[in-house]
Parts: sequence; C-alpha cells; structure tokens
Amino acid sequence: MDLDTLRDADFKLLDDAVKDWSTLVGTLEGLRKDAAGRLRGRAEKARWGGVNAKVSKEFIGKTAAEFEDAHTQATTVHKILSDTAGELKGYHRQLVTALEGGRRKGLKVVGHEGGFTVSSDAPPQERGSTGRDADAGAVALRDELERILREATKSDDSARAVLRALADQSKLGFSGASYGDRDSAAAAIAKAEALAEVARKNPRDVTTTELAAFNATLATYRNDPLFSETFARNVGPKGALVFWAGIADPFQAAFDPARGEQAKQLQKNLGITLGQATLSDSAGMTKWKKQMIALGDQRLEIDDASNPTGFATMSNLMRFGDYDDRFLNDYGTKLLAHDKQVTGDGFNLWVSNANQSDLNFWGQKNDRGRDPVTGFLEALGHNPDAATEFFGAPDLASDPDTDGYKVNEHLTYLTQERDWMSDSSLQGDSKIVAGRDSLGHALEAATTGFAYDTDIKDIIAAGGGQRTAETAAVMEQVSYLYGGEKGPEMLHKQPELADSLGKMAGAYIDDIDYSLSGIGDHMRDEETFPPKYQGRANFTEAGAISFLSVLGQNETSHGAVTAAQHLYTLSLMDANPPSNEANIERAHDGLMVGAEARGILDHSRVSQAEADFKADSEEANKSLGRSADWIKAGTGILVGAGVAALPVPGSTAVGIVIAPIAADTAGAVMNTFIGHGVDTAVDGNEKKPTDQTQLTRNKFYEKGAEDFGSACNAYGSGNPEAEKAIRDRDWVKEIKGAYYGIGGPENKYRGHAPHED
Repeated sequence: MDLDTLRDADFKLLDDAVKDWSTLVGTLEGLRKDAAGRLRGRAEKARWGGVNAKVSKEFIGKTAAEFEDAHTQATTVHKILSDTAGELKGYHRQLVTALEGGRRKGLKVVGHEGGFTVSSDAPPQERGSTGRDADAGAVALRDELERILREATKSDDSARAVLRALADQSKLGFSGASYGDRDSAAAAIAKAEALAEVARKNPRDVTTTELAAFNATLATYRNDPLFSETFARNVGPKGALVFWAGIADPFQAAFDPARGEQAKQLQKNLGITLGQATLSDSAGMTKWKKQMIALGDQRLEIDDASNPTGFATMSNLMRFGDYDDRFLNDYGTKLLAHDKQVTGDGFNLWVSNANQSDLNFWGQKNDRGRDPVTGFLEALGHNPDAATEFFGAPDLASDPDTDGYKVNEHLTYLTQERDWMSDSSLQGDSKIVAGRDSLGHALEAATTGFAYDTDIKDIIAAGGGQRTAETAAVMEQVSYLYGGEKGPEMLHKQPELADSLGKMAGAYIDDIDYSLSGIGDHMRDEETFPPKYQGRANFTEAGAISFLSVLGQNETSHGAVTAAQHLYTLSLMDANPPSNEANIERAHDGLMVGAEARGILDHSRVSQAEADFKADSEEANKSLGRSADWIKAGTGILVGAGVAALPVPGSTAVGIVIAPIAADTAGAVMNTFIGHGVDTAVDGNEKKPTDQTQLTRNKFYEKGAEDFGSACNAYGSGNPEAEKAIRDRDWVKEIKGAYYGIGGPENKYRGHAPHED
C-alpha cells in the first residue's frame, strides 16, 4: 500500500460493505433458523414415497445445510471486513498525524510510484546549525511512515488472502469455515506455511524436539479449514507421503522411544489435517486429491520404510480424520482394482517379506499397517456417508442383463473373494486378521450412519437414528450375503466380523421383526412395527430367518442381536400400554414376533454349541453359559428419544449396539431389563457328561421362556384388563409356541443348520 492511497483513502465504500454484510448476516440468521426448523424439520417428519424418498428429502437436507454454511461464511466475512476497516482507519489516522507533525517541523513528504521522499521545506542556506537536526527529523519521520505503511499493507494483504482462501474453499455453495476475527484466520495460514517448510525437509534432518513442536501445532490447528488446506497444498501430496514415511520408518523410530511416540501422534495429527484439507472444493485441492490417488500404485522412490507405495502410506494416515466422501470413494475404487492385481491364490503382496513398511503405530501388535486395504476400511469406518456410498446397492435398472439379486462389487470382493492375511507382529496374535475387523467397522458405519467407535453419549445426543434408505440398502446386502448359503461358513471363517454383524443386525431389529410379522411376505404388521425412517430395510421373511440363524451360531453376534431384540420387544410393550384393546393387541403381536426371533437365535446357538463340542459336552455347557450372559448388557444401557445404546455383549472390542426402540424413552417394562443382573442359573452342574449338554440346552431354553414370562408379568401387573386379556387369549401358550416351535423342530426346515468344519 503506497502513501497516497492510504492518505487519500475514502472509507465510505468499505463502511458500506461492512454494513451490508452485517445486514446479510442478520437475514441469513433468520433463513438458517427457518431452514433448520421448518424446512429440514418438516422434511424429516414427512412420509416420503417413491423417488421423493431419496431425491427430494436429500436435496432439502443439503439445502438446509447450505443455509447454515452461508450464515457461517457471511459472519466470518463480516468480522474480517469489520476488523480490516477498523485497522485501516487507525493507520490512516496515524499517517495523517505523522504527516502533520512533520509539516510543523518544516518537513515535506512527497509520494510517488514505488515509495515517498521526506525533505525539509527550508532552503539549504537557511538551515544553518539546525541542518543535522532536520536531517535526523526527516529520517525519524521516514521510519515512522514506513512502519505505518508496512502495517497497513500487512492488514490489507492478510485480509485479501483470508477472504480469497475462504471463497476458494467451496467451488459451489458456501464454506463452513468459521473465524472470530481476521487475525485468527491469518494466523492459521501463517502457521501452515511455517509447518510446510519443516515438512519439506529431509525427514531424517527433523529432530525429535522439532517433531514434537510440529505435532503440537498440528494438534492445535488440525481441524482448521484454512490451515489444513494451506499446509496440504504447500507440502503437496507426494511431499506429505514422503515426510510421513520418513518419520515413521521403524528402523529409525525403533531406536528412540521418544521419536517413536512422536511418530505415533504424527500419524493421527497429520491424518486429521489432510482429511480436513480434502473437504475443500478449491481448484487447488481438487488437483491435490487427483494427484494423491494417482500416486497410489507408485513407489515413493525413497530409502525409508522399504520404499512404500502411495497406497501403503496414505492408507495409514487416513485411519484418522473426516475425509471428503468423493475422494475416499475414488481412492478406494482404485485401491481395490490394484489390490486384485497383487493378491490372490493364497498370496498377498502387501503382507509378505517383500514389504517391511510398518507405517501404523496404533494397535500395531496385530496390525502393522502393511495392508493398505485395512487402513482404507478404517477410514470408511470413521466416514459413514462415504462408507454407505462405497457399499451402495447397484442400480439394477441400469443393468438390463441382471438376473435376480445383485450385490455391490466392492462388498462381494471384500467378503467372499479377497485373500486376507494376518498382519500381526511377533508380539501379536497371528490368528487375528485386522483387515476383516476393519471391514466390519466400515460396514457398521455404512449401515448405521455413525462412525463405528462413536461414543455412546454422542449417539444419544445426536438423536440416535441416522438410518436412511441408502444405509438400509447396504444392510439388505449384508443380510443377503451372510444369511445366504455360504453365510455359516463365512461367519465361521471371519470371526472378526461377528461383533460388527451383531451390531448391524441390532441396529435394524425393528425392520427384521417387521419382516417376520406377516405370512410369508404378505400381511406384515406395520401398526405394531411402524417404520422409523423412510425406505426401511426389506429382509423378506425367509431372509430374516436365515440371517438370524447364522448370527445365532456365534456367541458374540448372538449376544448382540439377542440384547437388541429383547430391548426392542420390551419397548413395544411400553409404547403400547394396556390402556385400550388396540394397545394390548399390539403388545401381544410384538411379543409373538419377539419370541419367534429369539427362538431362531437361541436354537441356532444351542445347535452350534453341540456341533462344536460333540466330544466335550462340558465345553458346550460353558459356551451356552457365556451366551446366556448377554443380559449383562442391560447394566450399560443409555436410552434417548427412540433409540437405546448398549455395550456389545461378550466382546472386548470397542463398540456398542445402537438399537431402535418403539417408545420415546424407557418405561416400566423396559426397566425390568435395564440394570438387571446376570442369571447364573443357566450353568448346569450335572455330573453325568452324557446329560450335561441336554440339561444345559433345557435350561438355556427355559431361561429364554422366562424372559418373555417376565415381560408379560411386567406388562399386565396391576392392570385387570391386561391380565384378563393375557389369560383369555392364553398368551403364555402362544408365546411359548412361537419360541419353542420356531426354535425347536421347525428350525430343521427354516434357517441354516450349524456350521461344521
């Protein structure tokens, strides 16, 4: 900024802009509230049908979000303009004051292109002995003017840079980046530029102390949009990978525990930072994302970490952070296409002696990070929308040659075709395949709408339900695969997925029950099992039975689904208190379907225990005893509006079952389960080995029947009308028939037989 520009500045246009943006912020605030409350709120409550269920509702949701972002961006722009206007006015006043002070001292200032000059008004012959003083005054005035102009230029330039960066964040629509003032936004950009200089150094030249400071800055700014994009673009896609691989090289970090710990934190901080950067739609980041994907199958051409590929490096960074959905889907599609070329016939190039690029510092005993598919699936597990899209149901209408049911090719490959290998270290368990566990995480996110490790309290705070027609379409495919002919073998060979499959089925237990409520696929009971979202999952009756019969075979998945099923059945009774005949009828129907579902699960569990432990009935006894402990989940339940979250029974893995409930909150009947202790009476203690399994099976079934009896008692207790209905209609006999009938002889013809090696 030159002297004449600041001295002669007319701030009216800038003041008008500040005023206009202030008005716009107020207007957008009203529109934002209307969009969130009226537009989105009514859209969520409306009963959409046909194409509108997907297109219109989704469009309205995105439109409401755009109003939110528009208000955020306008607020930030207003604050930046207001700050800049105030500062420039201040510098203008300082400049005028300095010029006036110089004039009074006989100093003349003349501005010209490229700068200004300061001189004395008095001719040289008249200056006399004061000449040296005049020269000193001119130098002081020059320095003061240069300082003022330098600061004004800095203010003007930083405002321009920040405003341009904000505008570039979103090519279409608005940016959600929010800053309280111009200086905080400018500081974020400056910090990113400084950190990028460090990241461009040879990683081996970065000291542990320097790396610790690097991590501290990343931890502070990793979710800042302007910081993240500036850093990512300045370092470049390959630069970011080279820096991480060099820092993470185990042959460097292993000899220095402090550096190894800093590398571990860098993996997380850098992953989150790059993820935030990918959310920008700027032309620069669009190019960056394409370049990163193009680097996937290429070697980095470095001496560190076995010269890894782009996929092997980036997949370990993306285990953390919120990434752009399109980027993840494009990245994953190319990764799997390449993966098919380097794996197969019992061989996996990633997990072999040829690859020693251990680039994962989290859970590394069982997951060294050599298999990039594992890291990518972890990314999907933390990015639900991207996961739902990646495993989305194929569009059959666009494929006229399709005959029958079609499954997403990514899902088919990862569940049925890929050769998975354990990537454990010498200290880990070689029987554990971390990649399959990560596949379960990705599918959880794809079907529930939540990151697989979302905190239970956050789920309740978010209102619980995030299911859509799209998430349901993924769930239908999962049920089709694992409830199909190969389902028992798949679950048996993929034990790492058991907890995830149980959680997914628990999240859709209302739709599973609805599928069981009719005769075949006709006359389903929507009054008792109303949809909780548009486009609910359709499992078909045969499909629901088959899926439950497979999940019942595994202790962990059996426990998760059983807990969710029991909770949902109890909630149906709370949602239909015995105040009128219609409610009592719905409670009865809910109990009947619940008993049928529980019967399928329990019979499957008993049959599998007997198949697994033919020669050792004591072990079968213990197995069924563990399966009966699903009731422990009742002690950890949190209930919100229409949803309950409970720990996965029998699993040490991080995770919870997100179970839909029919009532808004826990009522008297549900409270018979919440906080309930463990019933240890299931364990048999008979001395005859030949009798133990049969006795345990009997007690196991008796416990199941007892759970429904307890529910009936809680529902009818103290209500004569309900007690009379229970007696007159002989609920006990009907429910026992549903539970034992489906769970016993009928199961020979419905559902899958136990898996046998």
